[in-house]
Amino acid sequence: MMIDYLLTDLYIRLMNNNTTPNFEADLNRLEGRLDDLVQICDRLQSENKSLKEQQDSLSKERATLLQKNEQVRTRVEAMIIRLKSMEQGN
Repeated sequence: MMIDYLLTDLYIRLMNNNTTPNFEADLNRLEGRLDDLVQICDRLQSENKSLKEQQDSLSKERATLLQKNEQVRTRVEAMIIRLKSMEQGN
């Protein structure tokens, strides 16, 4: 919101050739705010990339664990069937 006000004020002053000592301070403040926003955007992009990579890694790990879980379940079921058949054979 403050940036919108500063940009509007800057535009009006430039169009009217009405610059005051506060104009330079306002311009510097606006420049500082824009620099802050650029830094925040860069940080958020980096964080977003990192989170996406982490999500991909965790998704792959989950798929591997699900596959291992299925293999173990199949082996346990096979052992149960063998035990039951051994029990019935005796």
